[in-house]
Amino acid sequence: MFTGIIENMAILKDKKANGTNVSFTFESTIANELKVDQSVAHNGVCLTVESVEGNSYQVTAIDETLKRTNLGHLNIGDKINLERCMKADGRFDGHIVQGHVDQTGILKSIKNEGGSFILYFEYDNSTGHVTVEKGSICVNGISLTVVDSNDNGFSVAIIPYTWENTNLGLLKEGDSVNLEFDILGKYMQKILRVKH
Repeated sequence: MFTGIIENMAILKDKKANGTNVSFTFESTIANELKVDQSVAHNGVCLTVESVEGNSYQVTAIDETLKRTNLGHLNIGDKINLERCMKADGRFDGHIVQGHVDQTGILKSIKNEGGSFILYFEYDNSTGHVTVEKGSICVNGISLTVVDSNDNGFSVAIIPYTWENTNLGLLKEGDSVNLEFDILGKYMQKILRVKH
């Protein structure tokens, strides 16, 4: 389980296809603290550390993960957001994030509000996922609060710290992001579908 509070960023150093899977090698200042079999969220995608060497480590994404996320589109040198799983005695600063990305969305606009930023994202709503104003959404692994919500999109307000210390500040209009919708909302949607 994660909280959506980004701990660090990593740089993609290498990626190799292995059948339908892709192995990624990332470099990070926290790599030497990672352990084999540890779960780490990469742009919100929970992946298992397979090996660690110095300031680099390797993880593998299977075909299902590559289809639902933006990981397969990463290029060498790209930066991703990292969060290690939550400690049982840690503070719950974000919201419940499982590291199970539901789908990708597209950044449609960025508006500079004199220091903060308003980002608007759209997504395919045929899956039944929803957002609500003042609800939680996880974008590239970052726990954010929805500002405005409609049937296939939402906006979020980004403070300068988050803009500078995550990969949100590197995004351009048209870029793909990973979305994990609020778990409570997903259960409610399922209950409502079953009852009708």
